[in-house]
Amino acid sequence: MPLLLQHFQRAPSQRPLVVCFSLVSLALLLSMVLSLLFGAGSIDMTQSWQTLLGHGSDEAVFILYELRLPRTLVALVVGMALGIAGALMQAVARNPLAEPGLLGVSAGASFAIAIALMMGASAATLSAGVAQLGALLGCLFVMAAARLQGQFKDPVRLVLAGAALTSLLTALTSILLMYDQRAADEIRFWVTGSVAGRSLDNLVAVLPYFIAATLLTLYVSRPLASMALGEKVALGLGHNPRVIRYLVMLAVALLTGSATAIAGPIMFVGLVVPFMARALVGPDIRRTMILCLPLGPLLIICADILTRLIAQPAEMPLGVLTAMVGAPVLMLIVRAKRLPTLA
Repeated sequence: MPLLLQHFQRAPSQRPLVVCFSLVSLALLLSMVLSLLFGAGSIDMTQSWQTLLGHGSDEAVFILYELRLPRTLVALVVGMALGIAGALMQAVARNPLAEPGLLGVSAGASFAIAIALMMGASAATLSAGVAQLGALLGCLFVMAAARLQGQFKDPVRLVLAGAALTSLLTALTSILLMYDQRAADEIRFWVTGSVAGRSLDNLVAVLPYFIAATLLTLYVSRPLASMALGEKVALGLGHNPRVIRYLVMLAVALLTGSATAIAGPIMFVGLVVPFMARALVGPDIRRTMILCLPLGPLLIICADILTRLIAQPAEMPLGVLTAMVGAPVLMLIVRAKRLPTLA
């Protein structure tokens, strides 16, 4: 315990990454076990634990392994995707307020899904590529809008551009769904965001995109760390900042599109997770992204557990709870005496 206290008394950038990563990973494993034990149904914690030990009823086995386990694994991947996407956006924009949900990237993915449903696609056969295309267009649009004056470091301009794009796409999505009741029924899942009812097949369908985004993230992590020192430094080290920005946008689109395709638009995760990671290990983008890997799933899984317990026997939408957590963090960052930039 004294060693642990001594660890957290250090400055964030001086804390050993291995220690922070191990502690957060242990908390993530505990949250995954609790996700299997708690639910809004008739199977209580004792029955769930007996089922894990191999002594459960058929009903309990079905609920644990066909319902709770898939949603836990989906939450694991979605949390990783949104956490890394938020860290990438904040690094490339050098702005702590950059987040896929706030800047219209998730809204772009949802709008693309709505168009696909209007054209006759079904939720069961919907390709994750549709959501990723919408996410990419949303990412490009908001970055372009924020750079009209030559820079996108201005937090206010970036958030206003993202809020305007999100409102516009949300309104267009609502208008489209007014003319197709079938599409409206199917899109309702994506409006609030949830990992409930997702199967392993949904997860397997987006894994190739997630793996591709992971490899792309590994490729751009070193150039992003160089760009934090300035574009001239990055150029001197042989990196092309413009190319790196486009590659980061592609990675963000793959990650956000995949997460939105299987869980809907979940706000503020990409804002809160990098914020927590930097508070623990400092501003270095590589250390931040490594810690985002367990922090993102930890936040999503804990929020998902609460959604099952708050409104029993019903469930609260996951997107509502993450917004309740993320909104105060956003206000905390904005009301800071000196709004931090990731330069």
